[in-house]
Amino acid sequence: MTEQILGLSSMATKGLLTDLSEAWLRQSSRPVHFDSAGGVEVARRIRAGVRADVAVLSSEQMAGLDADGLFEDGTLRPLFVSDVVAAVPENAAPVTFSTDADVKAAVTGAGRIAYSTGPSGKALIDLLERWELLEAVQPRLVQARSGIPVGTLLTGGEADLGFQQGSELSDLAGIRILGPLPGAAAIRSTFSGAVLARSANKASARKVLQFLTSEEAQRYVIAAGMTVA
Repeated sequence: MTEQILGLSSMATKGLLTDLSEAWLRQSSRPVHFDSAGGVEVARRIRAGVRADVAVLSSEQMAGLDADGLFEDGTLRPLFVSDVVAAVPENAAPVTFSTDADVKAAVTGAGRIAYSTGPSGKALIDLLERWELLEAVQPRLVQARSGIPVGTLLTGGEADLGFQQGSELSDLAGIRILGPLPGAAAIRSTFSGAVLARSANKASARKVLQFLTSEEAQRYVIAAGMTVA
């Protein structure tokens, strides 16, 4: 039986990488499987010496791991760009969401505001601080645990407004996506990939990375609400 290539990724790219793994298999005799979890947890596992071949995480997390010498030299590369979107429970009152002022109004008017643990969550906090709203809304902020979609806090009644990567919310029932943050409020995350230094399948892992940004891969990336970096 052909040994598979093992990849690690954050939850934000789980669905996309599942589709791309199936597309890859149609042209390769060596399958690839991505094990997805919260980005913080995946980075911890890589630092702990987990056996894997490819990693796909936020560019910030990947840069830190690369600086620590955990990737094969020269393999780190940007792959996908994703927008952070806002969402509410599906039965919530209509919300206008087309300007910075609309975002500020939604935030100040929301009871509880959910956000993620990753770089997109930090970017949201930075945005609120820049708008001088952080102190006022801090008691109403609810941070989802690593690997837990913000949408589950919305459907579970734990939050009234949530912010997360669009790819993590697009297929979740029980919520209504308001759209990407508009104008200067926009938060975009880049996801990068690299071959792990401990990989036993470096040549095959490099080919998988190349495929993830190939012309064939682009339609899957677009369908997931992202763009190729």
